[in-house]
Amino acid sequence: MVAVARQGIGMIGTLIIGGGATGLSLAYHLGGLGEDRVVLLERDRIGSGTTWHAAGIVGPLRATCNMTRLVMRALELFPALEEETGLATGFRRTGGYWLAREAARMDEIRRIAALGRYFGMAADIVDPGCIRFPGLNPDGLVGALRIAEDAVVNPVDLCAAYAKAAKVRGVEIREETRVGSILVENGTAKGVLLDDGRQLLAERTALCAGAWSKRLAAEAGVALPLQAVEHMYVVTDAIGDLPEPVPTLRDLDRGTYVKGDAGRLLIGGFEADAKCWDPGGTEGDRPFLELPEDWEQFSPFMDAALSLLPCLETAGIMRFMNGPESFTHDSLPLIGPCPEVDCLYVAAGMNSVGVMSSAGIGHALARWMVDGAPPLDLWEADISRADPRAADDAHMRSRMKEAVHDVFGIHWPYKQPAAGRGLRKSVLHEEWQGAGAVFGVTAGWERGLWYARDESERDLPYSVGDQPWHKAASREAAVMRDGTALIDLSPFGKFEVVGRDALEFLQHLALSDLDVAIGRVVYTQLLNANGGIEADVTVVRNSADRFRITSGASSRRKDAAWFRRNAAGWSVEIEDATECEAVIGVMGAGARETMRRVSEGDWLQFAPMTARDAVAAGCRCRASRVSFVGELGWELSVPADRAATLFRALVDAGGRPMGHFAVDGCRIEKGFKHWGHDIGPEVTPIEAGLGSAICWDKEFLGKRALLRQRQEGPSRRLLLLEVAGKPLLLHDEPIMEAGRSVGLTTSGGLGPRTGKALAFGMVGIRPGETRRATCEREFFVEVAGTAYKAEALLRPPFDPDGERTRA
Repeated sequence: MVAVARQGIGMIGTLIIGGGATGLSLAYHLGGLGEDRVVLLERDRIGSGTTWHAAGIVGPLRATCNMTRLVMRALELFPALEEETGLATGFRRTGGYWLAREAARMDEIRRIAALGRYFGMAADIVDPGCIRFPGLNPDGLVGALRIAEDAVVNPVDLCAAYAKAAKVRGVEIREETRVGSILVENGTAKGVLLDDGRQLLAERTALCAGAWSKRLAAEAGVALPLQAVEHMYVVTDAIGDLPEPVPTLRDLDRGTYVKGDAGRLLIGGFEADAKCWDPGGTEGDRPFLELPEDWEQFSPFMDAALSLLPCLETAGIMRFMNGPESFTHDSLPLIGPCPEVDCLYVAAGMNSVGVMSSAGIGHALARWMVDGAPPLDLWEADISRADPRAADDAHMRSRMKEAVHDVFGIHWPYKQPAAGRGLRKSVLHEEWQGAGAVFGVTAGWERGLWYARDESERDLPYSVGDQPWHKAASREAAVMRDGTALIDLSPFGKFEVVGRDALEFLQHLALSDLDVAIGRVVYTQLLNANGGIEADVTVVRNSADRFRITSGASSRRKDAAWFRRNAAGWSVEIEDATECEAVIGVMGAGARETMRRVSEGDWLQFAPMTARDAVAAGCRCRASRVSFVGELGWELSVPADRAATLFRALVDAGGRPMGHFAVDGCRIEKGFKHWGHDIGPEVTPIEAGLGSAICWDKEFLGKRALLRQRQEGPSRRLLLLEVAGKPLLLHDEPIMEAGRSVGLTTSGGLGPRTGKALAFGMVGIRPGETRRATCEREFFVEVAGTAYKAEALLRPPFDPDGERTRA
């Protein structure tokens, strides 16, 4: 970090680092929002980093709702740019096909086709014989998704149009201006230090430097899990009798794509074990960089294309393109404000879809910077979702064994990464492992998904139907009927808020009343100014000025930044205690008896939603009587160095491990919402059915928006649906009524105690419509092309009166 000199330096409003498609789009959109003093810096010429060699495919249909919303903006903006600037972008609709060679792939593309139709796209499933592409060999194909909205664009021309339009909107673009580092002072970005020693100060800075973003971010104190790899395609000589336009082909099961290119064909792919490339090496500074040809690496895609299109056997190769492209640990972009540094924003790690995504990302990040919130829920792409440890160079190189391939790989339900494991382990990891844990990853943490009784339950195959681990999950949940289940809750985010203003500060953030007795546990939400749910937490008042907040494991980095930024001006200290303690859930009808066996405390007079200090197995711990699975139970927080002693005592007292999959199924059948799926920054407590938690007698962030919504009435409602036929319910499945889409599911699963197929879903409602009236409507859920009758439930199917929780 470099000291900031202020003498004689003009202040820039927004400074953008990187003149590729993403940075130029951001500049264009900021100008359109009326932002002045926007300056974009490009080290060489615009588009000279990775944008210039992009394939230029525009595929608006993605695997999830919000990523589809993001990319769809290109369909409107790219042709609009041509009218606005008079410059051609090369945009044209071509249509395209997603090819399937396996039954599991057909299930996936049927699900994606349904999502496309929900957004009004012409997306349908066709037989191989209906694929309109001359000379295509249908052998081995079992079907295809045909999408009319697929398109292409010329990346270089697009950059020129972005630049011209941005300049008209008042943006200044400085080419051949190299950034040496980002200036940070007291945790706030202040601008940049150029390679020539000059400082450019700015109110805010956006890092859009593609593969070169990681170093600049790291020197500013921000970890970005990015890795550049060699990414390849070839362009053939001219081929006769090609259709006009040429539809894009994605041979997904062979990792290959084919698109038209001015009478030629462009062939590319997404390989396993991608070749890593160092942007900080000797080649890193070269603009319009082309890396050496590598036919050995590319040959599987060429072979796949030759098999699919035998006409290529006589076609020559005009060009072999090998250029750098940056990928992330989970094959999703990194967008948003940096959690650790204020006034610094990032849009990087586009995973080879940066050109098509640039319109939506530029618009979303511009609104985020100006309004303080994105225009849509971008949690799956938010930089805050990434564990900082994932940015480790060795970890990222390991992830490239599969992260690039995963772009086209089958997105199996509940798929777990194989490469780059073990980022974070609970201090009880070996104990859980000894109990038979089959581990998966949650936000970088290794967590037991289920517990195998023998080797036959350990390496279970992936499935698009009944999950082979359901039997184990149901067995584990059944323990709670009469006995005690032990659950690993250590990865949950845990924050201590202490200080003179602690109560007043949290009263400002939380919609529930936190001025409660010491030892009381309060379940509440923290809102943004629009009334959307930024965090779903429990709060324990441990003393007059000390509170413990527990949030989700995946949102820990985001929550820490949220607390820190909102604490400005308050006399409070916030400490992240997540890794100082282990947390063991002790749940089930036998939980009280189990605790009696390891502790002399009074567990009978321990009221629900309270917390107290306790001694169990000789270990001091903090016990909170709360339950995410809807059973009698306690969460025991114990210092890390004493956790193993307590765990072994609980096992000796009859406790049996229960995995994360069983926990998630239990929370659905209890009607408990999950932040990041069912609720989030776009969903208000009123829409989510959490209105009973609101304390209207106090002021809190977002209250004005909730008062307005209470007066006007919500236009949508989150429902719990029981779906007939027991299909595999995941998320983003269309909810149908009278033949039209009225919403999407947000999460789903099979209840391990009820055996019911359940899903949460957000549906549109009429003004003044009551929950009972909504539940009386006739819904269907479309899953992989089949409509299943769905009953909206007024009450959760498991223990609706909470008798087991109260015990």
